[in-house]
Amino acid sequence: MSPEHPSVLVADDDPDIRDLVVFKLQQAGYEVRAVEDGTAALGALEDAIPDLVVLDVMMPGLSGLDVLRQIRTMDRLDGVKVLLLTARARDTDVDDGYNTGADDYVTKPFSPRELLHRVNSMLGRGR
Repeated sequence: MSPEHPSVLVADDDPDIRDLVVFKLQQAGYEVRAVEDGTAALGALEDAIPDLVVLDVMMPGLSGLDVLRQIRTMDRLDGVKVLLLTARARDTDVDDGYNTGADDYVTKPFSPRELLHRVNSMLGRGR
């Protein structure tokens, strides 16, 4: 975790959304690692601890909520922020996300600029 270039892990099974999020975050100076599903996200968390994890909620295999639950049980990942990115926008879905331990929740379709503002805010990089 570097204060100059905070790191972000992005897990989304939609390659277009994943590429868009990666592009926007890299453009803003973040070190970004992207994976295609929840299982790969947990594997990436074994390799390196990012400052922030962006999780799609609905992924095949392990969902974003499944990954979030596991993150919140691991002491070594205590300081990691988690942003859920999802098409599930009902109040109950949002409540489930926050109750599971999400730090923020962004619904699809989303504005890449808004997502960047949220990430900057979560990581203390207001511009």
